[in-house]
Amino acid sequence: MKFLSVKQVPKLFWSAPKPLTFRPPMVSFAFLVIGLFIFGIGEALIVAAAVGVSPWTVLAQGLARNLGWDLGFSTLVVSACVLICWMPLRQSPGIGTILNAVIIALVFSFLLPYLPVFNDVAARVVQAIVGVLITGFGGAIYLIANLGPGPRDGLMTGLQAVTDLPIAWVRSGIELGAIGLGWLLGGDVGFGTILFALGIGPSIALSMYGLTIVFAKTRLN
Repeated sequence: MKFLSVKQVPKLFWSAPKPLTFRPPMVSFAFLVIGLFIFGIGEALIVAAAVGVSPWTVLAQGLARNLGWDLGFSTLVVSACVLICWMPLRQSPGIGTILNAVIIALVFSFLLPYLPVFNDVAARVVQAIVGVLITGFGGAIYLIANLGPGPRDGLMTGLQAVTDLPIAWVRSGIELGAIGLGWLLGGDVGFGTILFALGIGPSIALSMYGLTIVFAKTRLN
């Protein structure tokens, strides 16, 4: 369980020197794209499992129902608010911040129609668990590339730096907070929602821990 104590994104051979750069190392860019592609596959599996929406979708639903917005606009507003929260946390955007949305959206559009749809609840739960693990693995790969996180991942790394708490704890706290606020506003909470909230942080931390051991390039805190 040592992975639960991981406190920072490790530096490995594909890590870029800095997030905000117009000429990223090719290896960093390649792993950024690979990581986001894997991340998108994991999230598509979670959606296809249909056992509950993500915590941030719950929050977007709650806002949409109270303010009369459509879900797409509400999701955009939530993402913008998260990015604003980066300012006091001193997080640096980069090409990864943009590609996070683009690549994951493309993977969703292409992959979702081809994913299996199970009638058995147990099979759907297993699919959701696999999706969380794959999402965490992809997230670790692209975050290690150090070319800019997505909105939620940037909030995670920023709060970790401020609190000095393990990544798994910080991410779980963020996701549970989104669920709580969204539920109070009338969003729909399902089993998969809780599974994602409690599983994504440990999944990212486990993947970072494993990648660091495999490549033996850095020392974990």
